[in-house]
Amino acid sequence: MGQAMPKPGLRPFLPADLPVLVDIYDESIAELTGEDYSASQREAWMALAEDDSFAEKLTKGLTLIATVEGSPVGFIALKDNEVIELFHVHPAVAGQGIGTLLYDAVEKLAGARGAARLVAEVSDNALPFFQKQDFQPQRRNTMPLGDEWLGTTTMEKRLVPQEDRKLSS
Repeated sequence: MGQAMPKPGLRPFLPADLPVLVDIYDESIAELTGEDYSASQREAWMALAEDDSFAEKLTKGLTLIATVEGSPVGFIALKDNEVIELFHVHPAVAGQGIGTLLYDAVEKLAGARGAARLVAEVSDNALPFFQKQDFQPQRRNTMPLGDEWLGTTTMEKRLVPQEDRKLSS
Protein backbone atom coordinates (compact mmCIF):
# COMPACT_ATOMS: atom_id res chain seq x y z
CA MET A 1 0.00 0.00 0.00
CA GLY A 2 1.41 3.42 -1.01
CA GLN A 3 2.20 6.12 1.47
CA ALA A 4 0.00 9.19 1.50
CA MET A 5 1.65 12.32 0.17
CA PRO A 6 2.21 14.95 2.88
CA LYS A 7 -0.25 17.85 2.70
CA PRO A 8 0.92 20.34 0.06
CA GLY A 9 1.23 24.04 0.77
CA LEU A 10 1.08 27.18 -1.35
CA ARG A 11 3.26 30.25 -1.25
CA PRO A 12 4.25 33.14 -3.53
CA PHE A 13 7.23 32.98 -5.87
CA LEU A 14 10.59 34.21 -4.58
CA PRO A 15 13.50 35.07 -6.93
CA ALA A 16 15.58 32.32 -5.31
CA ASP A 17 13.01 29.79 -6.63
CA LEU A 18 13.99 30.34 -10.26
CA PRO A 19 16.46 27.43 -10.63
CA VAL A 20 14.10 24.86 -9.11
CA LEU A 21 11.17 26.13 -11.20
CA VAL A 22 13.27 25.78 -14.36
CA ASP A 23 13.92 22.17 -13.28
CA ILE A 24 10.19 21.54 -12.70
CA TYR A 25 9.42 23.11 -16.08
CA ASP A 26 12.02 20.97 -17.88
CA GLU A 27 11.08 17.73 -16.09
CA SER A 28 7.36 18.22 -16.69
CA ILE A 29 7.90 18.78 -20.42
CA ALA A 30 10.44 15.97 -20.76
CA GLU A 31 8.41 13.35 -18.89
CA LEU A 32 4.76 14.31 -19.29
CA THR A 33 4.45 15.39 -22.94
CA GLY A 34 6.17 12.56 -24.84
CA GLU A 35 2.93 11.11 -26.19
CA ASP A 36 1.94 14.44 -27.74
CA TYR A 37 5.20 16.03 -28.88
CA SER A 38 8.42 14.80 -30.50
CA ALA A 39 11.81 14.93 -28.76
CA SER A 40 12.86 17.92 -30.89
CA GLN A 41 9.62 19.76 -30.09
CA ARG A 42 10.13 19.14 -26.36
CA GLU A 43 13.75 20.34 -26.58
CA ALA A 44 12.66 23.56 -28.33
CA TRP A 45 9.94 24.06 -25.70
CA MET A 46 12.37 23.53 -22.81
CA ALA A 47 14.81 26.00 -24.36
CA LEU A 48 12.31 28.79 -23.56
CA ALA A 49 13.39 28.58 -19.90
CA GLU A 50 16.91 29.64 -20.90
CA ASP A 51 15.61 33.05 -22.00
CA ASP A 52 15.28 36.04 -19.62
CA SER A 53 11.59 36.24 -20.50
CA PHE A 54 11.00 33.06 -18.46
CA ALA A 55 12.09 34.75 -15.22
CA GLU A 56 10.17 37.86 -16.23
CA LYS A 57 6.95 35.83 -16.60
CA LEU A 58 7.42 34.51 -13.07
CA THR A 59 8.14 37.91 -11.51
CA LYS A 60 5.77 40.25 -13.39
CA GLY A 61 2.42 38.75 -12.49
CA LEU A 62 1.17 36.51 -9.73
CA THR A 63 3.13 33.27 -9.40
CA LEU A 64 2.16 30.66 -6.83
CA ILE A 65 4.30 27.71 -5.87
CA ALA A 66 2.99 24.41 -4.52
CA THR A 67 5.28 22.82 -1.96
CA VAL A 68 5.50 19.44 -0.28
CA GLU A 69 7.50 19.44 2.94
CA GLY A 70 8.82 22.87 1.98
CA SER A 71 10.13 21.86 -1.45
CA PRO A 72 8.56 23.32 -4.63
CA VAL A 73 6.73 20.69 -6.71
CA GLY A 74 4.70 22.87 -9.08
CA PHE A 75 3.90 26.43 -10.05
CA ILE A 76 1.39 28.60 -11.86
CA ALA A 77 1.93 32.12 -13.22
CA LEU A 78 -0.96 34.50 -13.88
CA LYS A 79 -0.46 37.52 -16.15
CA ASP A 80 -2.78 40.54 -16.14
CA ASN A 81 -5.11 38.74 -13.71
CA GLU A 82 -6.56 36.56 -16.46
CA VAL A 83 -3.88 34.78 -18.52
CA ILE A 84 -2.39 31.57 -17.16
CA GLU A 85 1.06 32.00 -18.64
CA LEU A 86 3.01 29.11 -17.07
CA PHE A 87 1.62 26.07 -15.28
CA HIS A 88 3.81 23.04 -14.54
CA VAL A 89 3.85 20.23 -12.00
CA HIS A 90 6.81 17.94 -11.36
CA PRO A 91 6.18 14.45 -12.81
CA ALA A 92 6.82 12.83 -9.42
CA VAL A 93 3.60 14.41 -8.09
CA ALA A 94 1.54 14.55 -11.31
CA GLY A 95 -2.00 13.28 -10.78
CA GLN A 96 -1.87 13.84 -7.01
CA GLY A 97 -3.91 17.06 -6.85
CA ILE A 98 -1.04 19.58 -7.03
CA GLY A 99 -2.26 21.07 -10.31
CA THR A 100 -5.81 21.36 -8.98
CA LEU A 101 -4.55 23.04 -5.80
CA LEU A 102 -2.59 25.61 -7.86
CA TYR A 103 -5.40 26.19 -10.34
CA ASP A 104 -8.11 26.58 -7.67
CA ALA A 105 -6.02 29.18 -5.81
CA VAL A 106 -5.40 31.22 -8.97
CA GLU A 107 -9.06 31.08 -9.98
CA LYS A 108 -10.14 32.32 -6.54
CA LEU A 109 -7.56 35.11 -6.54
CA ALA A 110 -8.39 36.21 -10.08
CA GLY A 111 -12.12 36.21 -9.30
CA ALA A 112 -11.60 38.17 -6.08
CA ARG A 113 -9.63 40.73 -8.11
CA GLY A 114 -12.51 41.14 -10.55
CA ALA A 115 -11.42 38.94 -13.47
CA ALA A 116 -14.31 37.96 -15.74
CA ARG A 117 -12.41 35.09 -17.34
CA LEU A 118 -9.25 33.02 -17.37
CA VAL A 119 -7.40 32.20 -20.60
CA ALA A 120 -4.65 29.65 -21.16
CA GLU A 121 -2.56 28.49 -24.12
CA VAL A 122 -2.78 24.76 -23.45
CA SER A 123 -0.50 21.95 -24.60
CA ASP A 124 -2.17 18.82 -25.92
CA ASN A 125 -1.33 16.80 -22.82
CA ALA A 126 -2.90 19.47 -20.55
CA LEU A 127 -6.22 19.61 -22.45
CA PRO A 128 -8.02 17.05 -20.24
CA PHE A 129 -7.02 18.93 -17.07
CA PHE A 130 -8.35 22.25 -18.38
CA GLN A 131 -11.54 20.64 -19.69
CA LYS A 132 -12.10 19.19 -16.21
CA GLN A 133 -11.85 22.76 -14.85
CA ASP A 134 -14.64 23.82 -17.28
CA PHE A 135 -12.42 25.63 -19.77
CA GLN A 136 -13.77 25.75 -23.31
CA PRO A 137 -11.55 25.49 -26.41
CA GLN A 138 -11.49 28.71 -28.43
CA ARG A 139 -9.06 27.95 -31.26
CA ARG A 140 -6.28 25.63 -32.32
CA ASN A 141 -2.83 27.20 -32.72
CA THR A 142 0.55 26.36 -34.13
CA MET A 143 3.27 28.08 -32.13
CA PRO A 144 6.75 28.49 -33.66
CA LEU A 145 9.64 27.45 -31.39
CA GLY A 146 12.96 27.86 -33.17
CA ASP A 147 12.92 25.31 -36.00
CA GLU A 148 9.94 23.47 -34.49
CA TRP A 149 6.20 24.04 -34.29
CA LEU A 150 4.10 23.22 -31.25
CA GLY A 151 0.36 22.53 -31.48
CA THR A 152 -1.65 24.20 -28.68
CA THR A 153 -5.23 25.17 -27.93
CA THR A 154 -6.38 28.52 -26.58
CA MET A 155 -8.91 27.79 -23.84
CA GLU A 156 -11.11 30.10 -21.83
CA LYS A 157 -13.22 29.90 -18.72
CA ARG A 158 -15.80 32.53 -17.82
CA LEU A 159 -15.73 33.30 -14.12
CA VAL A 160 -18.81 34.00 -12.02
CA PRO A 161 -18.64 37.60 -10.79
CA GLN A 162 -17.75 37.90 -7.08
CA GLU A 163 -21.13 39.46 -6.16
CA ASP A 164 -23.01 36.61 -7.89
CA ARG A 165 -20.98 34.04 -5.93
CA LYS A 166 -22.04 35.65 -2.64
CA LEU A 167 -25.72 35.53 -3.65
CA SER A 168 -25.57 31.84 -4.53
CA SER A 169 -23.87 30.77 -1.29
